[in-house]
Amino acid sequence: MSPGYWMTSGVRRLRGRLARVVLLLPGVFLVSGCGGPSGPRVVVYAAQDRVFAEPVFRDFQRVTGIEVLAVYDNEATKTTGLANRLLAEKGRPQADLWWSNEEMRTRQLVRLGVLESGGARFGERRRVLVCASNRLARVPVPATLSALTQPAFRGRVAMAFPLFGTTATHLLVLRQRWGEPAWRVWCQALRDNRPLLVDGNSVVVRLVASGDAWIGVTDTDDVAAAQREGLPVVAIPLGSAESMAIPNTVAEVRGARHPEAARRLADFLATTDVSRRLARDGAFDLPGEGRIVPEEPEMREWDSLIDGLDSALGWLGEVFGR
Repeated sequence: MSPGYWMTSGVRRLRGRLARVVLLLPGVFLVSGCGGPSGPRVVVYAAQDRVFAEPVFRDFQRVTGIEVLAVYDNEATKTTGLANRLLAEKGRPQADLWWSNEEMRTRQLVRLGVLESGGARFGERRRVLVCASNRLARVPVPATLSALTQPAFRGRVAMAFPLFGTTATHLLVLRQRWGEPAWRVWCQALRDNRPLLVDGNSVVVRLVASGDAWIGVTDTDDVAAAQREGLPVVAIPLGSAESMAIPNTVAEVRGARHPEAARRLADFLATTDVSRRLARDGAFDLPGEGRIVPEEPEMREWDSLIDGLDSALGWLGEVFGR
């Protein structure tokens, strides 16, 4: 067994694998930063939401004098677009640091030698179901993901397109836990039940809030964000066999042009103070009293997941193609 998992200060090193991703998405970045062109700088590819990341970058720049040039992904291709860009730039890296709001792509890029093998995992979101709180008495509330294939939910389930972001990771984790045959049967049954496939978890929550969907599959931070806006939604926890923890991860780019600045920003992002700030702002939760996310027993072996990634994503694309 070779688990490998993320912790700060180089306590343990990450191992993972990446099957090549072929879709390179241009034009997905926005640059922020207000330092001068002649001073120290660091380029970070951030799959964390811009609304959460930018204030942290501003604080780092104020404290250190290092200009942060941040490149962001979009909601529809969350994480995947920037991961592909890092892969395409492997021979001539343009980024110095990678900050992701999920874990699988980080492990893939480490396996390909795009990222350095040391990094941090911090904070926690979880996969949940979401329902409209003002319709709980009128809408059947499923207890499991398996229930979403029942006729009662035909055309009433919303989910982000499962080739990107945490939805892709979640489905691939389910493949590991349930076994390939059972997982394929469930995916095909869900497809046959005509789910509403949308561009991102936040859209899932809004469809549920508006009544266009009864149930959604999403992340806890998207439900919390909608609740702060006053939308009538509530998270429905999944059991341990169907849910999963989703930590943030940060890692240095191998061959980075500004390695010292990258290390300083990585250390800054992994501090307890920054984790508490991100939790307060709604980017994630803090499990217990600590900021390190404990590895879930079912996912201590990532190698087989990454080994089968390319074929599994290809099959998901065929099943849920739109």
